[in-house]
Amino acid sequence: FQAEFESYVQMYTLDNKRRTKRKYSTYKNAPLPTIEDKLLFILTYLKQASTQELHGTLFGMSQPKANKWIHLLHPILNRALDATGESPVRDATQLDLSEEEQSLFFHDGTERPINRPKEDQKTYYSGKKKQHTVKNNVIIDQTCKILFLTPTSEGKKHDKRIADEAGYTFPEGSTVYQDTGFQGFRPEGVLIVQPKKKPRGGELALDEKAENSRISSIRIRVEHAISGVKRCRIVKDKLRNWKAGFRDLVMETCCGLHNFRLNFRPWHYQISAA
Repeated sequence: FQAEFESYVQMYTLDNKRRTKRKYSTYKNAPLPTIEDKLLFILTYLKQASTQELHGTLFGMSQPKANKWIHLLHPILNRALDATGESPVRDATQLDLSEEEQSLFFHDGTERPINRPKEDQKTYYSGKKKQHTVKNNVIIDQTCKILFLTPTSEGKKHDKRIADEAGYTFPEGSTVYQDTGFQGFRPEGVLIVQPKKKPRGGELALDEKAENSRISSIRIRVEHAISGVKRCRIVKDKLRNWKAGFRDLVMETCCGLHNFRLNFRPWHYQISAA
């Protein structure tokens, strides 16, 4: 984070203008005098998702100053995570899962609430969540690391359609666990494991229910990964920030933070051929 910040201020001012002659230096009575303060500032904002007025008060600055620092430090944190290799791949053409040491993958969709938009309200209304949302698909491995994150889509869009539009694929011979939201998603040469849907007006047999429970007990890993991302309340609570591109970038950042945190877990999922 420090390396990325220093690289930024060598070329730009804090107002995002091209730096000419004067070098960056921390001025007297600066609200964030050290690099630790700057990192704490942006991590606290992502974790708590407080209003900018409250967040600014916590760090001794006004709301406009808090807004400036948030949109300055957030991309720097994102680049720092990318430099450590913890950020998920965003472009399906650059995703190569054949390099992974395992052949078992999971993918699922996740939604985030937003304020009711002034336009395209029906497009962003999720019938599942009964509110306006945006959503992404994620691909994880057996260790719960998020390998791929699709572009942010409107809440009405179906999980399978997001997968089709993103165009991601899995290595031939691999096994992919998914839920019924991906009904019909069956790439060639890939074993798809999916719970059986209860027929309309009918019931599943006992052995079918047992098999669904077994599948769910394995597929729960992707739910654990998503809940790990949503430890940052900025992607769990209703998103109030309307800056262009912020919705998408903040989800990428929180996925990177989740992946980074996995390195320091006292326990880890075992890799198996379940």
